[in-house]
Amino acid sequence: MDFLFIVIGLILLILGGNWLLKAAVGFSLRLLIPKIVIGMTVVSFATSAPELIVSIRSALEGHADIALGNVIGSNIANLGLVLGITILISTISVEKSFYKTDWPVMIIASLLLYGFIAFDGELVRYEGIIMLSLLIVFLIYLLRFQKTAVVDEVPEDDVELPLYKDVLFLVIGGVALWGGSELLIEGAVGMAQKFNVSERVIGITIVSVGTSIPELAASIIAILKKEKAISLGNLIGSNVFNILAVLGITSIITPVKVTDEGLLNSDIYWMLAFALLVFPLVFAPVKMKLSWKEGLILLSLYLGFIYTMLV
Repeated sequence: MDFLFIVIGLILLILGGNWLLKAAVGFSLRLLIPKIVIGMTVVSFATSAPELIVSIRSALEGHADIALGNVIGSNIANLGLVLGITILISTISVEKSFYKTDWPVMIIASLLLYGFIAFDGELVRYEGIIMLSLLIVFLIYLLRFQKTAVVDEVPEDDVELPLYKDVLFLVIGGVALWGGSELLIEGAVGMAQKFNVSERVIGITIVSVGTSIPELAASIIAILKKEKAISLGNLIGSNVFNILAVLGITSIITPVKVTDEGLLNSDIYWMLAFALLVFPLVFAPVKMKLSWKEGLILLSLYLGFIYTMLV
């Protein structure tokens, strides 16, 4: 039953995030907001909605390890699993914005998270405010100086829908996210108790992989259709949002206190290692390209990480 709750919860989160995205883009087009602004703000927040809802509900219900494990695990999965599988299927070219803005900001965000939780094991309100402020500064900088670095992430069917459809997508998306997060957390906590594993392990494996499924599906579909360049920047942007927006907003609402030391002694170092590893892989052996060889390295390391979690 717990596993069923997790599966249904993840399906509702994915559908809810997609419906919310349609509504968000619809309202943005109605308000004549430029597509580049929609892609960087509205779309990014909407696609991070599943992680955000799960983290807030987990923290509020006293399951902070699921909240932190979800974000740390999602960031590892985005680079190890999603990027690994994507470049195994097809070689991708990396934009210059990778080393100019995307990667440096991801490293700053990752080190900031490490600094905030490594010493006292807790994310508190003022730290959340700092993280969210940094995200706002980053978005303003991109909009003013790096517009060309932003990949158009607005869905292909970005036509203005009738108002009632926008409202309908907003309502059913919100309800699906709420219901999905309830089922996912209940199933995850139940499974942790039943199999006598920590909530951190469930959060960093099942929950984080589940909330990374939309990124994986989008990447594979884009490759198969050969419609749209897969951007490493999109995955890195997702990681930045996970830390600065998801954990930032969560810790502003309620303190996030680590109870499982494994998050501090192991998991966060894995997250930093994957973030650092991407840089040399982009430049060697072929500059500004990622191919199946790099995919094999990332996927092997990700499987190694999961193995260390479960043994």
